[in-house]
Amino acid sequence: MTTDSVPLLLAGPILRRITPTRLTFWLATSAAVDCQLRLQSHSEPPYSAHCSSQQLSGATTELQLASSLYLQLIDLPLQQPLPLELAVYYDLQLKAKQDSHWQSCYQLVHTLRYPGQHLPFFRLQPQVRQLLHGSCRKPHFNGPDGLVRADQYLAACSAQDWPSLLMLSGDQIYADDVAMPMLHAIHQLTEKLGFADEKLPNAEIQSSSELHQQRPYYGQREQLLPDTQAGRQVLQQVFKGVRKPVFTSDNAHNHLISFAEVCCMYLLVWSPQCWSLLSSGLPADLVLSLPAKQQHKAQQQHQSIQAFAAGLGQVQRLMAHLPVAMIFDDHDISDDWNLTAEWEQTAYQQPFSRRIIGNALLGYALFQGWGNTPERHQPLLPLCQQAAAKPGSSVHDDCISALLKFNQWHYQWPTEPPLIVLDTRTQRWRSEVSAANPSGLMDWESITDLQQQLLGKKAVLLVSPAPVFGVKLIEAIQHLFTAFGKPLLVDAESWMAHPGSAHALLNLFRHPKTPQNFVILSGDVHYSFVFQVGLRCREYSPSIWQITSSGLKNEFPARLLQWLDRCNRWLYASRSPLNWLTKRRQMKVTHHKPVGATAGQRLVNSAGIGLVQLTADGVPQRVLQLTAKGETVEFDLTQGDDEVSEDYSL
Repeated sequence: MTTDSVPLLLAGPILRRITPTRLTFWLATSAAVDCQLRLQSHSEPPYSAHCSSQQLSGATTELQLASSLYLQLIDLPLQQPLPLELAVYYDLQLKAKQDSHWQSCYQLVHTLRYPGQHLPFFRLQPQVRQLLHGSCRKPHFNGPDGLVRADQYLAACSAQDWPSLLMLSGDQIYADDVAMPMLHAIHQLTEKLGFADEKLPNAEIQSSSELHQQRPYYGQREQLLPDTQAGRQVLQQVFKGVRKPVFTSDNAHNHLISFAEVCCMYLLVWSPQCWSLLSSGLPADLVLSLPAKQQHKAQQQHQSIQAFAAGLGQVQRLMAHLPVAMIFDDHDISDDWNLTAEWEQTAYQQPFSRRIIGNALLGYALFQGWGNTPERHQPLLPLCQQAAAKPGSSVHDDCISALLKFNQWHYQWPTEPPLIVLDTRTQRWRSEVSAANPSGLMDWESITDLQQQLLGKKAVLLVSPAPVFGVKLIEAIQHLFTAFGKPLLVDAESWMAHPGSAHALLNLFRHPKTPQNFVILSGDVHYSFVFQVGLRCREYSPSIWQITSSGLKNEFPARLLQWLDRCNRWLYASRSPLNWLTKRRQMKVTHHKPVGATAGQRLVNSAGIGLVQLTADGVPQRVLQLTAKGETVEFDLTQGDDEVSEDYSL
């Protein structure tokens, strides 16, 4: 497959970390390219900068992942600081190295500019007055996309009123829950882009080329596991594919396996250009080979994915204009990733499951983590390049080992308040009671390091993919299932599932030098809420706000959530005996209800994206959920509902 039939720009440009003296872009191209960049702003005095291809080459790192797939990260130091609070227009131009013709990104992607604008632009706003945040974006969910809603929000308001950044707090892809039409699209794209063949260890098939084209195992990938004791353990832990009581219905039967599949999934959830390379619809012979019920499901999923792909031009435009911060959660890698020590032992000791997880983590590192902190990832890049060039080799396994040992996924951006993003997946506090019990989301050492980061700060934006303060009834149900040895059945992912981790984190809020204002941004749970937390035992309690927005393109089962929401209010009201009996800490958690909510409603169950507006002191002024269907839900922050105030339990 030659690059002649593949667009030069496959994805991006995505705006990543920005500071006054540094500018970062991520993009994917179909060929090795040279880049040049022009910046201009109508400031006083006017700001202008031009970086030639020779100047930009020293700031650009290029990795080749396939014959027609190259990743570019431009991490550009600026001699002249960027102006603050003003639109800075950029013209990023590309040309294939064997070509002489320069093309602007906005010429390659005609939908990249907002109406009335001659170029894409960004605004550097270190003082965060408002931000967008969300998580959990499943392409085949039957509903609109919250990132499209975010783009519509930007298009409808003046650039002076734009948020400072977009925070994606987990599950940007669902590596473990893939619809058959999406997996078929992924396989078409792997062929178009020309990935090298990956040898698969300890599997029923030998290589990725066989998996992609000849025996894709649609809907039955768990059958690729060897019929050994280790294989059966992985089937139970990773490829469960069973309905989980209360919370979710998992579908691991189409789990992404090869590195090529992971790369193509990212391209297909961020870029409309890649969809233009594919044939529409599922092959008739594939559909007819399915049972009637699965045929209907596949057709429904195909329609949902087609609608999803139709909005990707707007998603691409959004991510080209707002700085985008990202962090993983479990579905970026695999459901229940590192939930228990038993899960870790099972998944990493079996070569095939280790490869599956490692490939997903390699995809995260290159497509997401790299742009968060380019300097931290630089030492990993040579090994990543070698792994992509020789997939399935010993160097590929070495790369996975290095990624599994890497302990710098968390990061901080120099905003005001500072944006501190937690890694709650790879620094786990393993249960001392049983390997089958949930691990703490962060271990003692990482929480201690976090405390040092917080010292001396007046306010902080703290990103925890899972809410620190969640719905008490749901956490009680998780605790009950854990007591019966079944934490995997109910996604027991709460901070309170592990006493040591919970105590260490809550003590952090009680530290005398803790910031006065905490805003905790979370996702994960597929519903949205706002809680305010205070310490009863301190004269001057820090202001702690738990703000959760989830999902971007996912929702909780509606009737079940309504029942849980009401029951939580009844069972754990401030005057409830059950709430009194479960007190463990002198922390009062007050629910703030949505404006116009029905009696008992405190949770918002609608796909969309969260918008948080802050005062100069870093205190929430307004919290909105911009629903993907076009509605705006605002939470009432003026007063809490005393009837549902509660003392938080561990």
